[in-house]
Amino acid sequence: MGAGKTTLGQALAARLGRSFVDLDARIEAEAGQTVAAIFAQEGEAGFRRREAQALAAALETAEAVIATGGGAVLDAGNRAAMRAKATVVYLTVAPALQLERLRDDRSRPLLEGADPAARLAQLQAQREPLYREAAHLLFDAGTLAPDAAAAALAARLAEREAVPA
Repeated sequence: MGAGKTTLGQALAARLGRSFVDLDARIEAEAGQTVAAIFAQEGEAGFRRREAQALAAALETAEAVIATGGGAVLDAGNRAAMRAKATVVYLTVAPALQLERLRDDRSRPLLEGADPAARLAQLQAQREPLYREAAHLLFDAGTLAPDAAAAALAARLAEREAVPA
């Protein structure tokens, strides 16, 4: 949350001439309701089922930049599918910047009724090892403006592709 997956993903997709898939937006479109409403009606487990299905479909999209929700890594099957079918980038961001980006965002069900700083720290502690397990590369998403970050990430991805496996 607040790492810039959607903003940076859109800028990267445009730079690379690829389509962009935001999993949360796709889930909302298919369900006809917001992520928050899905959480309220189906709980987190129901949302995660929808997320796994949307991810599997998105991974079949040729040459797309996909922004997953931060919790997509909680499912071992999701992590394995992402690593096998895509280049996974873990966007890192300083906690203070993450909080700043989320300051006025009321659409995050995992932050409802919680101290945002404490909840983000809890989620990070739980998910950090999973992000690292899934990722092919780490990228600091907090130091550059979106277009500059997209250019830097595109360069990193090009370098990675140029290196023989």
